[in-house]
Amino acid sequence: MASAPSTTASTLAPSLRSPFSSTPRGARLPATIRLSPAQPASAGCRVGPGRRLPCPRARVRCAAAVKFVAQSEFPAEVLESDLPVLVDFVADWCGPCRLIAPVVDWASGEYAGRLKIVKIDHDTNPQLIEEYKVYGLPTLILFKNGQEVPGSRTEGAMTKDKFKQYLEPLLATTVA
Repeated sequence: MASAPSTTASTLAPSLRSPFSSTPRGARLPATIRLSPAQPASAGCRVGPGRRLPCPRARVRCAAAVKFVAQSEFPAEVLESDLPVLVDFVADWCGPCRLIAPVVDWASGEYAGRLKIVKIDHDTNPQLIEEYKVYGLPTLILFKNGQEVPGSRTEGAMTKDKFKQYLEPLLATTVA
């Protein structure tokens, strides 16, 4: 009886072989895989010794309804608001902040009229970060009548379902 042919990396045609399949751990990759000095890794953050181009930064995107608020606007937008205000402390460099951004955008439309949502940029508002003792990002805090709602502070990214489980009980107690 003939045995079935083996399809290991060594028997595949060279064009079908992965450069990683037969490379021992710690070995250098073939030149076709490595980036050449003319192709910087992050679209040009470093050009050469001592020269820098602006690095493209991923911005924590938000819908038109979610507004970034600076420290000077914080009292009027958050503390003096008639509606409860959910404050989302974020940073451009924060991966979990980018993960939760679509959920926060969704919530701004879903809870319109019942809740106001604003974002605070961590890097440009260090006094707010210190005042509200924000130690992790993203941090969500609900404010009602100019005060932080007890038990409303949460850190980290969450799914839409978890976000609803977090927010619904808080809104039920603050609206009544």
